[in-house]
Amino acid sequence: MLKGLIGGNSSRSLLGVDISSSAVKLLELSRSGNTYRVESYAVMSLPPQSVVEKNIAEVEVVAEVLRAVVSRSRSKLKRAAVAVPGSAVITKVLRMPADMNENTLETQISLEADQYIPYPLDEVALDFEIMGQADDNPEQMDVLLVACRRDNVDLRTEALEIAGLEAKLVDVEAFAVERSFELIASSLGCDENTVVAIVDIGASMTSLSVIVDGETLYTRDQLFGGRQLIEEIQRRYGMTVEEAGLAKKQGGLSDDYDSEVLAPFKEAVIQQVARSLQFFYSSSQYNSVDMILLAGGVAAMQGLADIVESELGVSTVVANPFGSMAVAPGVDAMSLSNDAPAMLISCGLALRSFD
Repeated sequence: MLKGLIGGNSSRSLLGVDISSSAVKLLELSRSGNTYRVESYAVMSLPPQSVVEKNIAEVEVVAEVLRAVVSRSRSKLKRAAVAVPGSAVITKVLRMPADMNENTLETQISLEADQYIPYPLDEVALDFEIMGQADDNPEQMDVLLVACRRDNVDLRTEALEIAGLEAKLVDVEAFAVERSFELIASSLGCDENTVVAIVDIGASMTSLSVIVDGETLYTRDQLFGGRQLIEEIQRRYGMTVEEAGLAKKQGGLSDDYDSEVLAPFKEAVIQQVARSLQFFYSSSQYNSVDMILLAGGVAAMQGLADIVESELGVSTVVANPFGSMAVAPGVDAMSLSNDAPAMLISCGLALRSFD
């Protein structure tokens, strides 16, 4: 895995902090042998427009929610890992001499990076990972270069620091998802040839990651999410955003809700998943996937996985990275189970504690 856009390998525990467009999700894990345990976790909603399409717009507001979510979790950790969205990241596979050591490699990449990155290098955070010997030339190795505009990194680290946390590592969301998937791949019966599409449907963004043999082959973000359901509830029933969000969770809407509002939204989800997969097929060697893993807040919607499986003809399950984990006595296991599909990124970040 990448060392991180800032920071590096950690020998001490880190809080996994996922700042999405609608909420802050925090997770602390411990490990004993091969068993992980959830020590603390919390999720809190963000005020509208404080984060827009995963870009922080109001640092102080996000920091205030971060401070509150740490307090709610009762975690004593101050060191944290966060992630930038894949849409903010540029990746490029470079060919380098196989006998080059890491220090020389770092210098060479710094010299060559401006050929591949359309921003001034002083505005960019860089990282790289040696992927291994090149398939067609044993004297060369493939190196993955990852770059992100520094302001995307700085806004996240600033929010953490204002909240009293120390940003020890900045990762990429897709790599965090990949790390969480490693926890559940065997329980899903995946082998090195299984093509898995992870569809993370959040409040305003849907992210697709396609993983084969532990490697992310493809990622894509598009504007679509659960907020559209809330907006339709608002419009149809004359509610405020807060009232609509509460009604969606607690029920009690009129008899026509299921047929007139919820069913069309589920149909829209199916269309978005199908569209995301079509983009993947058109830009890769694949024309099918073996499994769809639904993640994000929308994934927990009752019956959604069954409908996606039926309509698209692909085995579909809801993501739960905590299925084989122990849970500390102070953690609400029921709430954790409900929030699990939305915790892939925070879980993948918390796992950086054990690199």
